[in-house]
Amino acid sequence: MRLSFSSGKKTLTWLGVSVNFCCPVVPLRKSQFTHREEAMSTQVAKKSEIKKNWYIVDLDGKVLGRAATEIARVLRGKHKAIYSPSVDTGDFVVVVNAEKVKLTGNKLAAKMYYRHSGYPGGLREATAAQMLEKKPEDVIKKAVKGMLPKNKLGRDMLRKLKVYAGSDHPHDAQQPLELNV
Repeated sequence: MRLSFSSGKKTLTWLGVSVNFCCPVVPLRKSQFTHREEAMSTQVAKKSEIKKNWYIVDLDGKVLGRAATEIARVLRGKHKAIYSPSVDTGDFVVVVNAEKVKLTGNKLAAKMYYRHSGYPGGLREATAAQMLEKKPEDVIKKAVKGMLPKNKLGRDMLRKLKVYAGSDHPHDAQQPLELNV
């Protein structure tokens, strides 16, 4: 292998094949490698740095899916600048008037909710209208649960959701802030 220079160009010859390099090689400055502490770094939230707020949502006349997306966003903490996908940075959400939520189109009759008892032939089904009549809290919880991560972090986030069918709730001591959805 032979390396020769001629008029600012480099020529590399190896096994009878010559390759010309027309671009000059610029050495990197030493300062580009020594100042690592000035480089930007990604901040990851720690449990001790997270401040949990309480929000209250009134679902009287609100559409189920649109409200559930905003609730899931607050539970995950995506509304905060400190958001990290691997840390629970979300806030508590209290939902009132779950029985007065609206479903668009023909979903009251057509949307089905399934559960299984664990025994053979134990599949149970109910329409959205039946669920809103019997357990309106479960309709909201199932809608929000589907929008959260499917792991331990998602289960921890779902525990911060408090749903009540009527307008009364026992969380006045936390002084929840109004959240418009």
